[in-house]
Amino acid sequence: MDWQDQGTILSARPHGETSMIVEAFTARHGRHLGVVRGGASRKMAAMLQPGSHVALAWHARLDDQIGTLKVEPLASRAGAMEDRLALSGLSAVCAMLSSSLPEREPQPDLYAATEPLFDVIGRAIEGWPLDYLRWEAGLLDTLGYGLDLSRCAVTGSRDDLAYVSPRTGRAVSREGAGDWAPRLLPLPQALLGQGSATWAEIAQGLRLTGHFLALFAAEHHHALPEARARLLAAIERRT
Repeated sequence: MDWQDQGTILSARPHGETSMIVEAFTARHGRHLGVVRGGASRKMAAMLQPGSHVALAWHARLDDQIGTLKVEPLASRAGAMEDRLALSGLSAVCAMLSSSLPEREPQPDLYAATEPLFDVIGRAIEGWPLDYLRWEAGLLDTLGYGLDLSRCAVTGSRDDLAYVSPRTGRAVSREGAGDWAPRLLPLPQALLGQGSATWAEIAQGLRLTGHFLALFAAEHHHALPEARARLLAAIERRT
């Protein structure tokens, strides 16, 4: 069994004395693992850092084996290493993909949305936290927990959407919320595609997406990654 693909390194851990088990999010093969022979060497260390964009060649005798990976660098995204917040963002994306996606299941739409996010975080481009928030909303769609922000669940109106039902993920207008507003989740306007966002709005949005990501995690018997919690805490400190 053999394939060639490209993708981004999500994690790498030691395997024996000289090898590494590498996890990557690939364009055509989803989240995939493999053993990189000699991956523990100093020469390979930079290439196997989370966030590195690489070309991959996988080989195994049988399809259900972990197999071996040969890895060639395409882009390092090392700019995130010089910015503490960007590094937190890069770690959060990698951790969310690693914890949420099944192995070896292609996710072409999510991959197409994720690579540009890795690029802007990897270069620490201003405004990436809002890109990350919108990416999490897209991840919820992929996981089957997508938010419906198209119209009010109560009145059907598309205007003045201000809340989200914590049970259904559907938007609710101020009028539709009425006395129930304190029981609903605030909806930052940035998630409706309306302009930029303050740090407070981004943190509010991450608490919203985090509510539904936590429901998914609980259903699959795991917790949200600590890397995401660290990113949210770092953003909250800026509000």
